[in-house]
Amino acid sequence: MNKKRELYFYRDYFKSFYVEQNAKVKNKILWTLKVIEDVERIPEQYFKHIEGSDGLYEIRIKSGKENFRIFCFFEENNIVVIGHGFQKKSQRTPAKELEKALNIKKEYHEEKSDKS
Repeated sequence: MNKKRELYFYRDYFKSFYVEQNAKVKNKILWTLKVIEDVERIPEQYFKHIEGSDGLYEIRIKSGKENFRIFCFFEENNIVVIGHGFQKKSQRTPAKELEKALNIKKEYHEEKSDKS
């Protein structure tokens, strides 16, 4: 199957989150990332735009009763830049997590423009 998107893991934000998870959650994360790479139209239960967030998306993982989110955004063409993840413990996304995601996005773009 041809990939529809390419994932780019920016710095070690994702890795720091991923290594802390148990095997079941890790498998679900990897499965969900594969869906994002391969499926033409990603179901909203796995991938959702965050309203009013200047282009941020959340990758949504559910493992048993636990919910996890991984922030990301699109780069040119079909590159998905993966930022940090966290375990979601309430209905609303914590403001500090959203702020961290926006800072990572800003950092990425500043670093990219410095290289140009």
